[in-house]
Amino acid sequence: MTILDQFSLDGRVAVITGASSGLGVHFARALAEAGADVSLGARRIDRLNDTRMTVERLGRRSLALATDVTDPGACEALVGATMEEFGRVDILVNNAGVASAVPATRETPEQFRAVVDINLCGSYWMAQSCGRVMTPGSSIINLSSALALTTAGLPQSAYSASKAAVMGLTRDLAQQWGPRKGIRVNALAPGFFKSEMTDAFDPDYVALTAHRILLGQTMGDPEQLAATAVWLASPASGYVTGQTIPVDGGVTIT
Repeated sequence: MTILDQFSLDGRVAVITGASSGLGVHFARALAEAGADVSLGARRIDRLNDTRMTVERLGRRSLALATDVTDPGACEALVGATMEEFGRVDILVNNAGVASAVPATRETPEQFRAVVDINLCGSYWMAQSCGRVMTPGSSIINLSSALALTTAGLPQSAYSASKAAVMGLTRDLAQQWGPRKGIRVNALAPGFFKSEMTDAFDPDYVALTAHRILLGQTMGDPEQLAATAVWLASPASGYVTGQTIPVDGGVTIT
């Protein structure tokens, strides 16, 4: 096997949540380009079908199913449909997530819990469902955030707390499932990447934070993040587990 062969996902099946838009689409395209068939979950089935067609145009098989990750039964249904269609699950990208920017003195219990329910609990329910059927050599990739490691001048208590919790979840699942199941569990901690979330940022805010990015980009290219996900999904990262990998242009060290 050559070095480049180790990055191949030929014959593997990936499940990606939050795949109807933004970074989820980039993850789906990248994993398909690397050779994986892709099962897609999101709440917006109309846009999810657009992602499915993107995968199929790359010559890979794809499945799209409306999925609310806050519902453990819906997570089981996505994994069950994937097993029925493809016979295996090798990769999970836990991409579904939401953000909030509510001052801590005004944030309601409902607002806080809604963010935690999707970002943390949804990641757990999907990992749990996939962990039951995955075989040795499989890879789970959780989406944390640079805001789990630093602050960025916005009131994001729920988001930051949920993404920090994803880091803890990643470590624990890695130690549970590495020895027993041979499943690797890692997390990505993205900085500022163009997405629906960052599209909502005030342009003045983006300009004020640009000085913290050491590589001269205002925002990262989503393909750079997707390429890191391919590495974590592939045998090339076969000795890496329990880690959170910042992909942030240096934000977390400034």
